[in-house]
Amino acid sequence: MPDLDLSQPRQWISEAEGVAILTGAGISAESGVPTFRGAGGLWNNFRAEDLATPEAFARDPRLVWEWYDWRRGEIAKALPNPAHKALVQLEIRKRIFTLITQNVDGLHDRAGSGKILKLHGDIWRLRCLRCGANWPDRRVPLPKLPPHCQCGGVARPGVVWFGEPLPDGMMKEAEHAAAAARVFLVIGTSANVYPAAGLIPFARHSGARVIEINTGETPYTNLADCSLRGPAGEILPQLIG
Repeated sequence: MPDLDLSQPRQWISEAEGVAILTGAGISAESGVPTFRGAGGLWNNFRAEDLATPEAFARDPRLVWEWYDWRRGEIAKALPNPAHKALVQLEIRKRIFTLITQNVDGLHDRAGSGKILKLHGDIWRLRCLRCGANWPDRRVPLPKLPPHCQCGGVARPGVVWFGEPLPDGMMKEAEHAAAAARVFLVIGTSANVYPAAGLIPFARHSGARVIEINTGETPYTNLADCSLRGPAGEILPQLIG
């Protein structure tokens, strides 16, 4: 990674009373978690977009669960990286802080983050299609596919699938956090998935400094006050430390 001038963004973060963060698959990829859109996006000759839908689950719940069980196994091998840990330190220092994540892998939780909005749900939670019960289950592999609720109903992964709305009120909370922030950090997201990507211009127009950390350009790179190229695990500890 080339030497980056971090003095200005470091000052913005240091002086900001309120900070909000948007993280995407890139921060987890640095921990070895396969991404939807990267080279690891294929499984059993299926595209992720063909499996992560209500229609796919209705058609073949076992197939969808085989894929999610495989994903849970891959995620279970991963550990939070220095970027995840740096965000925990930032949360400790800031009175106004919200971590908004598009990731479902739970690595922010394992790192110790507390103020998290999980836009796309949590792969470690299950939800019953019959009674609506919602519970955590970290077993890998799951003993039965598809898993069932105590009521006898089939359970689905507690994530937001393609074509589904975000959980009730989630986007409003995220917008409130973005509006309250003086610095909005955008880390490892392609900025192609909506409505999450819309938080970037929303924060900018609400008066926040936007700092982007990514290995490549995104649709909102030109909107950012500062765009830093490189791995978040290398850049973030320098910015926050």
